[in-house]
Amino acid sequence: MTRTDLELIRGTFDLILLKTLSWGPMHGLGIFRWIEQQTHGQLQVEEGALYPALHRLEQRGFLRAEWGTTENNRRAKYYRLTPAGRRQLGAEVSRWSRYTAAIGMILSAEGV
Repeated sequence: MTRTDLELIRGTFDLILLKTLSWGPMHGLGIFRWIEQQTHGQLQVEEGALYPALHRLEQRGFLRAEWGTTENNRRAKYYRLTPAGRRQLGAEVSRWSRYTAAIGMILSAEGV
């Protein structure tokens, strides 16, 4: 993956994580699986990127983490959106919508 690809992922990864957790609390493996399932395997998150991003979002007050038990009876940290995280998700979705609309205008422009 090129450096440019990584910058795009960093720029959108918070949005992806906030949206994923808008469906309810999940542990790390659940987040991996949900993203992979929703994108039909087109987007695969690396463990080395997921946990630092979750911790960063938690430090910013957008997520809260609690220990719980998985469906396999193992201890795992579950992440959930806070009210501030829901507001941030709304702001990120709005920003992303404006961005993709602008890119769409550029891509559909007719050449002279």
